[in-house]
Amino acid sequence: MTAAGRLRIGVIVPARNEAAALPAVLDAILPRVAEVIVVDTASTDGTPEIARRLGARVVAEPRRGYGRACLAGIAVLSPDVDTVLFMDADAADRPEDLAVLLAPIEAGEADLVIGARRLGVERGALTPQQRFGNALACLLIRLVWGVRYTDLGPFRAIRRDALARLGMRDETWGWTVEMQVRAARIGLRVQEVPVGYRRRIGTSKISGTLSGTIRAGWKILWVIGAEALDGLRTPRGSQPDA
Repeated sequence: MTAAGRLRIGVIVPARNEAAALPAVLDAILPRVAEVIVVDTASTDGTPEIARRLGARVVAEPRRGYGRACLAGIAVLSPDVDTVLFMDADAADRPEDLAVLLAPIEAGEADLVIGARRLGVERGALTPQQRFGNALACLLIRLVWGVRYTDLGPFRAIRRDALARLGMRDETWGWTVEMQVRAARIGLRVQEVPVGYRRRIGTSKISGTLSGTIRAGWKILWVIGAEALDGLRTPRGSQPDA
């Protein structure tokens, strides 16, 4: 049984040392989708063993980087999956929002749906630097491409054929913004839907440290700049360089 009857949904869950949170995530989503792929990035706490025991497919990606994990998951999706959903392994994303996230794709109204974290966001779930970085990135995207986003939330769903058109290549923290910029560049039908967001279980590897926050923020700005320069060489609506 899937969360949206006509869709064959594959969920990609990047994970590194998420043994405490992963059972709650997988128990909630495994019965509702066609396939769950946990991409393990060199965990040392038994994360891959837990994922296998609960029924997820596990892929090892020894190199760190959110984008690398997503690309590794995409590479092994089953052929019959037509919709790809990305969510974090830390239990911050709410599985109960799965249906609302998939509804615009199920209705044929969107190619990409982004879960905008503004409905029942727990206090402390988003740090001030995350809020500022999201707002700045979304403002820059609007100024350059004329497309209005309010969030770079990781909980998102996209049609598989649309994902292939994006030619995603970022291997680290620029993955979400690259997807949204490239969607704007080629004219995908994009919707945001409000979703909740909880305090994660465990400590963030990025926003939980000053160095991680700085690196992530710099990478997001770099991706926006690189995509803007590439856009000057590529006609609007054509596929970006892969």
